[in-house]
Amino acid sequence: MADSLPTEFDVVIIGTGLPESILAAACSRSGQRVLHLDSRSYYGGNWASFSFSGLLSWLKECQQDGDVVEESTGSWRDLIHDTEEAISLRTKDESIQHTEVFCYASQDMDDSTEEVDAVQKNPSSGMSSTSTDPLDSACLSEETHSLSATSREMPAKDTPKSDGEVSLEVTDVEDTLAKEKRCGDKTWTHTVSDGDKDGNRPVEEENTDHPKRTRITYSQIVKEGRRFNIDLVSKLLYSQGLLIDLLIKSNVSRYAEFKNVTRILAFREGKVEQVPCSRADVFNSKELTMVEKRVLMKFLTFCLDYEQHPDQYQAFVQGSFSEFLQTKKLTPSLQHFVLHSIAMTESSCSTIDGLKATKNFLRCLGRFGNTPFLFPLYGQGEIPQCFCRMCAVFGGIYCLRHKVQCLVVDKESGRCKAIIDHLGQRINAKYFIVEDSYLSEDTCSDVQYKQISRAVLITDQSILKADSDQQISILVVPPVESGTCAVRVTELCSSTMTCMKDTYLVHLTCSSSKTAREDLESVVKKLFTPYTETEIDKEELTKPRVLWALYFNMRDSSEISRSSYNGLPSNVYVCSGPDCGLGSEHAVKQAETLFQEIFPNEEFCPPPPNPEDIIFDGDDKQPEAPGTNNIIMAKVDSSEGSRNLESPGKHLQK
Repeated sequence: MADSLPTEFDVVIIGTGLPESILAAACSRSGQRVLHLDSRSYYGGNWASFSFSGLLSWLKECQQDGDVVEESTGSWRDLIHDTEEAISLRTKDESIQHTEVFCYASQDMDDSTEEVDAVQKNPSSGMSSTSTDPLDSACLSEETHSLSATSREMPAKDTPKSDGEVSLEVTDVEDTLAKEKRCGDKTWTHTVSDGDKDGNRPVEEENTDHPKRTRITYSQIVKEGRRFNIDLVSKLLYSQGLLIDLLIKSNVSRYAEFKNVTRILAFREGKVEQVPCSRADVFNSKELTMVEKRVLMKFLTFCLDYEQHPDQYQAFVQGSFSEFLQTKKLTPSLQHFVLHSIAMTESSCSTIDGLKATKNFLRCLGRFGNTPFLFPLYGQGEIPQCFCRMCAVFGGIYCLRHKVQCLVVDKESGRCKAIIDHLGQRINAKYFIVEDSYLSEDTCSDVQYKQISRAVLITDQSILKADSDQQISILVVPPVESGTCAVRVTELCSSTMTCMKDTYLVHLTCSSSKTAREDLESVVKKLFTPYTETEIDKEELTKPRVLWALYFNMRDSSEISRSSYNGLPSNVYVCSGPDCGLGSEHAVKQAETLFQEIFPNEEFCPPPPNPEDIIFDGDDKQPEAPGTNNIIMAKVDSSEGSRNLESPGKHLQK
């Protein structure tokens, strides 16, 4: 039980986001005694992934009133000695704001799902779903996360998967996920309904002028909710990026599977089109003239080693990348492709940053597929759990739903010496790592946070139809007005194990200037049809239909320096939440920087030991080790039950 936790550790880590989880794995791997805590009931923090019912439960937690019942401070303050002082921690996460949910799919009146504050209005007249009825704790789903927590636990299995390689792509995805339990959760939605009362079976809509569509009802989405794995933060992995390198080096990749992103798209002149990436794509493209193909290949070849030709860009160092592109004889369409689909930068991006981004894109091509990106099966939330599992393998202790009341600081030395948890237990350690959202208002009073605008859509068709309906696509929609940011769109198909069959999961992300809905709704209307089925009947079915939509703002603490926090002891280190970037490079860099600062003489996440090198006194048998140096990846063990993928395709090679 949690109240019998050891009282002495080397490192206490509060929060299970990606940088904290990487640090936990690195510390445990180097022989440190690690206690990893999280007040939430799931791993990952703002990096987590949820089933549909789990996401509804998460929304309820976010929308609870701020005046939550606080534990009495008297009990833990009695544990503070005269020579000590306490730094209290925040008991409620306030990093998510402006949550708004809209349901456009037809409502099945026979469904047991109850709608809270449901209004049959168009989205433009909907109210924020933050103003809702009090929550019923009995409605919280038991399916909040794929790793249900106990008071004291380690994530999932602490044994590695069978030796082999991690599967990159699955050609035949079997229906292996268990049937979702009926959930009595109140749906936290605005409904936009045409009063349709059809059953739960998909219904083919008859239309002589357009292809047939499968109509998905809201009750189907709820019943198939466990087939969804919805990320709070939308990220992809660069195939030559820091995170992939770390996964391979540390052998943590054996705990995960990946799929290659299949398409890079562009939005130009109101249309979505595919962008040629590789040399073969460029020369096979029917959209480009022969002259455009030669000019584009010449420019991309230059970008691969632009440092060797400073004379070609030195005069534009002070200018923007878009201005530089105009001097390279690129047509407007090619400039658009390079700026928004290859470099994936803003028009105001500097020339050097644009060249770096283009080179990074190009050097990642071809390692695992025809695009530079990978996506983890079952969602981004798998990656923090993989590092937590590695930490557990090397002896780390995990406790979810475990709140920390305060940090205990020695007045004389100014160093933190212990924490006091919600049970009143005092736990001592040498070093403390805290995720930003746990720090109190007093500690963060001088911090100026940025915000990320996020939208999650469930749609019925892809934004660009292709021969195969199993496409993973990324698209950058450039800003229309000056002063606004480009919007990054990631579309996931059902073979990524993130959504049910006949649907797509779409993530929209940009830096916030207003609320998420105000920032992103215009892009949603450009790409999709967010109308009721009655209204759709009057329009051409040329765009995918939005079945369900969620908007929210997430705090971006990635650029906050340590000096911005008030009164932090020297041995307390802060990890930030997710940033707005496409990759996870910042999280990896932050974890490695903090680890080297704490343990300057230790290697960061070294390869696992070879079993032949492990010698136990008096024991001639070679024990089984967590991994080997010569095995780079491991295939998911078929005994993993619901996560069994029977037909692995491509494999990740170093």
